[in-house]
Amino acid sequence: MIEILTTAQVDRARRTGALVADILRSLRERSLVGTNLLDLDRWTAEMIREAGAESCYVDYAPSFGRGPFGHYVCTAVNDAVLHGRPRDQRLADGDLLTLDLAVRLDGVAADSAISFVVGESRPPGTIDMIETTERALAAGIAAAGPGARIGDLSHAIGSVLRAAGYPINMQFGGHGIGTTMHQDPHVANDGRAGRGYQLRPGLLLALEPWIMADTDELVTDDDGWTLRSATGCLTAHSEHTIAITDDGAEILTLPS
Repeated sequence: MIEILTTAQVDRARRTGALVADILRSLRERSLVGTNLLDLDRWTAEMIREAGAESCYVDYAPSFGRGPFGHYVCTAVNDAVLHGRPRDQRLADGDLLTLDLAVRLDGVAADSAISFVVGESRPPGTIDMIETTERALAAGIAAAGPGARIGDLSHAIGSVLRAAGYPINMQFGGHGIGTTMHQDPHVANDGRAGRGYQLRPGLLLALEPWIMADTDELVTDDDGWTLRSATGCLTAHSEHTIAITDDGAEILTLPS
């Protein structure tokens, strides 16, 4: 289903997006050496509840996961990149942590992810990987607007990732979002310009470039959810929810 939101719904999406960004900013500030991933999940649940919002994750049970996710934020560390299920693990100096969060407020969802390094150490490659996903995300957003096609966004994202020398996995990518978290159209992280669905004002998209340092193959943890690089290499992931407007694209998941 491809959903075009009303002006009132896009206004509500702005509030949802700001909430997602504010929670992620708070979690980043609390992600210190020694912080337990389960504490990050607990704090997320508290902030969602205090805002009068609801989690898009806790009861989420798609075909690619094993039962309901059961947690409120995805926490992916080092070689984990997607759907990281929080567990009893304390962050160490130099860990590359990705936090991915989606919530629904007043009937509209927003989704965002950030990657950063915990503590003072900066292991080789970590900053380059993070900055590459951020540049790819910016390129995808710059390509978005009324009349553009999904392939234009995918091509813009993929061009940045390929130029930086990273393999690109095509199994998971961006997606439509609106009154529910995951909708059509799918936005692959590489593609051909000029192809695919034509964007219209009122369409919301979650764009999410993610990379693994030396492979495009994923393996699934025993928890049935956490996806890791097949070689154990480092990973990074950046995501924003955007709204297509009459003038271009508006980033919704910026802090208030």
